Amino acid sequence: MTKTLISWNVNGIRAVLGKNFWEFFEEYQPDILCLQETKAQQDQVDIEIDGYYQYWNSAEKKGYSGTAIFTSVKPKDVRYGLGVEEHDNEGRVLTLEFDKFFLVTVYTPNSQTGLKRLDYRTKEWDKAFLSYVKKLDKSKPVVFCGDLNVAHKEIDIANPAANVKNAGFTPQERANFTKIVQSGFVDTFRIFNQDPQNYTWWSYRTRARERNVGWRIDYFCVSERIQDRVADARILSDVMGSDHCPVAIDLEKLW
Repeated sequence: MTKTLISWNVNGIRAVLGKNFWEFFEEYQPDILCLQETKAQQDQVDIEIDGYYQYWNSAEKKGYSGTAIFTSVKPKDVRYGLGVEEHDNEGRVLTLEFDKFFLVTVYTPNSQTGLKRLDYRTKEWDKAFLSYVKKLDKSKPVVFCGDLNVAHKEIDIANPAANVKNAGFTPQERANFTKIVQSGFVDTFRIFNQDPQNYTWWSYRTRARERNVGWRIDYFCVSERIQDRVADARILSDVMGSDHCPVAIDLEKLW
């Protein structure tokens, strides 16, 4: 049995519900939908999807960050955050445990303008997140997805030379993504597609999306030992409603 998982940074769930969310859901009908940057508490959003369980991890600060998962497959267990207090007040990590794997959705902190948060991001958060998924992986395989706020390689960004000192493409952030790969996790999109000009985020400024001047910063990664269970991985670049577009994978033999 094959099931479709979609991950989408919606840049505000209330905003996208007023745009094209339901049309998107009807067209793609994901078995599991992972959202980042929900910018809402669950009780602020009136959303029910027949046949789906929903789980939210919202930031303490209202209108900021946050993750959610809508799933047609009931999980065995749900975990909120990394289990590290200093990292868990922004609602950035949500984990569902299924029989054969863990599913983690993550909204990685942005290093921000002037790289104000680069040290926190690269020296603390990235290490804590990698440690978390490696620990899960010792128990059973892991699928993690979300806005990782880094374009890993030059092929993943439209203007690499101009962005080396900008958040999301610094050497430190890219090196930390390399550590993820070296730790046994596979960037699923690159299993199927080695072409440039495949992006998932575009600045709202300067008609960047219209010109496809973007960054690929949204990912599905899986434990190496289940990469053969990934039947497809793709970018849904035609889906509007956010400055990010969704990314999707088809998983087989894990249900």
